[in-house]
Amino acid sequence: MFFCAHKAFTVLLYIIYQSFHIALHLHTFFSQVLLISVTLSLHCCGTPCYWAMKGYSKNQMFLVLCSIFLAASTIEASSYDYSASIECRVNPLGPHYEGGLVVNPEFHDGLKGWDVHGNGKIEVKRSNTGNQFIVAYGRTQPSDSFSQWLFLEEGLLYTFSAWVQINEGSEAVVAKVKVLQNETMVVGSVIAQSGCWSMLKGGLAVNLTMPAELFFESENSSSIELWVDNVSLQPFTKTQWAEQQSQSIKKIRKREVRFHVSDKQGKKLEGIKITMKQTRPHFPLGCALALTIIDNKDYQKWFTSRFSFTATTFDNEMKWYFTEKVQGQENYTIADAMLAFAKQHGVAVRAHNIFWDNPIYNLDWVKSLSSKALLKAAMTRMGSVMSRYSGEVIGWDVMNENLHFTYFEDRLGPNASAMFYKIAQALDYKTTMFMNEYNTLEYPEDLKSTPSQYLKKIRQIRSFPGYEEMVVGIGLQSHFGTPNIPYMRSCLDTFGAAKMPIWITELDVQRGPYQAKYLEEIMREAYSHPAVEGIIVWSGWKPTGCSNMCLTDNNFSNLPAGDVVDKLIQEWKTKNLKGETDENGVYEHQVFLGEYNVTVLDPRTGENLMRKLEVSNEGSEPFDVWITI
Repeated sequence: MFFCAHKAFTVLLYIIYQSFHIALHLHTFFSQVLLISVTLSLHCCGTPCYWAMKGYSKNQMFLVLCSIFLAASTIEASSYDYSASIECRVNPLGPHYEGGLVVNPEFHDGLKGWDVHGNGKIEVKRSNTGNQFIVAYGRTQPSDSFSQWLFLEEGLLYTFSAWVQINEGSEAVVAKVKVLQNETMVVGSVIAQSGCWSMLKGGLAVNLTMPAELFFESENSSSIELWVDNVSLQPFTKTQWAEQQSQSIKKIRKREVRFHVSDKQGKKLEGIKITMKQTRPHFPLGCALALTIIDNKDYQKWFTSRFSFTATTFDNEMKWYFTEKVQGQENYTIADAMLAFAKQHGVAVRAHNIFWDNPIYNLDWVKSLSSKALLKAAMTRMGSVMSRYSGEVIGWDVMNENLHFTYFEDRLGPNASAMFYKIAQALDYKTTMFMNEYNTLEYPEDLKSTPSQYLKKIRQIRSFPGYEEMVVGIGLQSHFGTPNIPYMRSCLDTFGAAKMPIWITELDVQRGPYQAKYLEEIMREAYSHPAVEGIIVWSGWKPTGCSNMCLTDNNFSNLPAGDVVDKLIQEWKTKNLKGETDENGVYEHQVFLGEYNVTVLDPRTGENLMRKLEVSNEGSEPFDVWITI
């Protein structure tokens, strides 16, 4: 009997899953199948089935089946919504994608579709402005809240959003899904406040097709009330996701160039041959450098053939522990040589880093100083390195990893970071000052460095008088294991709302059979995102090997990860482009943003004109170039 129920439900579940692709219009069919499925799933031959024995209630199973039905109608939504809000709002915005798979996302139908998760109580309330929202109260555990059962499919990419509030104080609220054997996955998190609504944006992908329970929890306190409104979970196929990336690249990384060619009398010339050769990309896709670049000709050849006219970061050679190993004895010889090499080949340099908040990367002589002596040494460090390289670099990692660590704050006071940023800005006011942090895109489970925590730190730095307009760049180290691409995109959406420069600063992927595959997925996601301004692959070559990811072996033959980088460099550049003007004297083509050498040839006279051209992203209209020959 048990097998009968389990098999019957499984078969019917499969029928629904397969049928929605071809029977969206057969509403009667779905009503019947849903009814039969729920009945058989709970009672087959008078015996509770497998799903009921596993603890799924009638309501839960009905919601799972409803989510399958909803997937049929929502999977067609191919336009991704990059919008995010970092403001705490009096009223929440409406749900993305009208809620997607979520039943009753705006709580217009009371508690329909929602159950108690854990202990405590839930109810729907109405605000003074009229919106309805769900409330969990009487809680004793952080995970006591509310939940909804959904059906998640392997191979789909899910984007999530909700609006969150608490009744007192400020607290991180986390959205999670619980799958088989009580395994939980973090979907996203936000620092919620009382009195206003904060947007929680996240995402996930699963490696099994299965029911899942969406629920919320507070990070620490269980005594507060959790309020949630306008919940959305939207699936996309991998094909749709890739199409969105392509559309975004076309919109933000390319531009139509339109040449108008005429003679000196103003006559439009047909058949004029135009050649465009890209000399520098607008978007820097660069690679880290190790000190071995100074005297290894093979390494130099390998690097410059790929990364000339892009950007780089030195592995260690600008760090305090490298330039001042003994107090008072500074040595910038290696950093100077590396900078000279980079400048020779048109490679911009990110300065990494002024201070590292992790105590293990501060030398013993630094840690032995009194607080007063440490402050003096820190000021000397800033003045030394920044006066030497001011105007020579495109960005400064002022504080490295000061969401995870607080060495300087513990020694010098809670405002140490803000002080360092203000001094750094004064020393090199034309260059962007960055924070630089790990696990922000990589691991949603790390609640120390979520987008919400990162932006909170920036607000703290800018909250001091005179700091309000300070630009603090967002450096995202991006040391990945298995990437959660939908979560990565949601984080970039949230950071994008801050309108600050965003760089992927130290990109690598852990060793393993899928390293190259994952690297390509991450790079495509970063490059196609409107908020990202540059990527540095973290793979400086040393004969002893790389920390996580090597692009080349010791003979400078590419490894699989190197092949991925080479492929994308070629894909994201305009090859030598040749064309000729039409009867209106016009030649038009879409090209990647960047700098070009343009040659214009009149084949009738042999007259040849050469000029430099920069195609920028200033404006969405075609870039008109007028040439008289």
